[in-house]
Formats: sequence, C-alpha cells, structure tokens
Amino acid sequence: MHHEYHRWYSPSLGRDMELQVFGHAGAKLLVFPTSLGTHREWPDRRMHLVLRDHLENGWLQMYTLDQVHHESWYDDMRHPGARAWRQLQYDEYVYREVVPLTYARNRNDFIIAAGASFGAYHAMTFGLRHPDVVRRIIGMSGKYDITFMTGGYVDQNVHAVNPQAFVRTAQPWQVRAWQQQDIIIAIGETDPSIEDNRAMSGALWEKGVGNALRIWDGWAHDWPWWERMIRLYLRGHD
Repeated sequence: MHHEYHRWYSPSLGRDMELQVFGHAGAKLLVFPTSLGTHREWPDRRMHLVLRDHLENGWLQMYTLDQVHHESWYDDMRHPGARAWRQLQYDEYVYREVVPLTYARNRNDFIIAAGASFGAYHAMTFGLRHPDVVRRIIGMSGKYDITFMTGGYVDQNVHAVNPQAFVRTAQPWQVRAWQQQDIIIAIGETDPSIEDNRAMSGALWEKGVGNALRIWDGWAHDWPWWERMIRLYLRGHD
C-alpha cells in the first residue's frame, strides 16, 4: 500500500503541521481526528487496513489530518471567541494548504470529509463551509452545536464554525450548493448526542437540504462501530 508522510510550516496556523497519505489514486478521503487524536490516530487504529481494498485498488486515497484542539476548543484559558478564531485558521489551513496538496498528489476531484466523535464536527463544519470542494460528508457519532464548548457564548466567529447555527442563516447560494452534496449523519440510538444529531439533520431539511440521518442500535460510539460505518457510507448513504 502506498504511504506518504508530510510535514510543513503552515502560514495559516503559524506552526508545523503533519499529515499522512494512504493509497495512490481514487476519491480523496479527508479524515479529521477525535478530540485527543492526531494524524496517527486512524493508522494506529488500523483503519487503513479496514479500508485496504479501497486503498490498494485505487478507489480511495486517504489523508489523515492533525488538529489544533489544545489551541482552540480545548484551551480553557482562551476566550471562546478566540478559540473559534483559531478554528477558522484551522479551516483555512485545510482549505488553502491541505486541499491543494491533495490535487498535487491526485487530480480526482471527489473529496469526502469524514470523522468520528469530535472529528465528525470538523468534517461537517469543513464540508458545509466548502461545498465547492467537498462532495460527501460522513459524520459518525458527532456533536454539531459547538456552543457546548463555549458555555453558550456566541459571536461572529463562533457562528461561522457552528454548523447548526450557520445552516439556519444560510444564503440561497449556500443552500443550492449543499443540495448537491451527499450528507450522512450516523449516530447510536443511546448516544447522548442523538438529539443534537436530529437537530442537525432537521436544520438541513428545513432549508431543503436532503441528508441521511442513520440511527444505529445501541451506543455505537467506538471504533468497532466506526469501522463498519465508514465502510458502509464511503460510497454514499444506504
């Protein structure tokens, strides 16, 4: 299996960032890590082996991204607005630096944004903010109202990275772009975030944006379930 490691100084973030690439061709899967994960998380969890057939056959190329959680949402010493601003800088890094790298490695223009748990928040936020490049969003066991990290505080920056909020205030051109995406929201029926997921799905439907809310039996908030989910939804909602 083809594998690459990349590290460079990010102008968007003012620090070095790392990522890994698995596979040589195909649709491009941008993987966002969970709260404590890094670019090593999905490889350490052997997710590249879960997806081996897709990667080795050139159907899929996986990019495992890093995060700046301890400089953004998990930095309790920062004002919530400043944490949201750091999230916007991370968004700029992925859009202005990572996406161009993917095109330099692979001209396939079908990009999937995916993540589990807090990574699902990133996938949904990035995918909806950039429908010009993201064709499919796969959120697994996520939570999409980011005010749970701000104590309810909201400003322009928080709104800009809160998918439940910015969907409700979307412009017609955004809605038209989202209607072209395949949006999949998977959650366990006993996951504490299930009502948040229903609210995210409902906010999209209220705007006329179709999406697949898929409720799994039980808690479904762990790697054995995410292995099954990612294989099931890679090709679209069931």
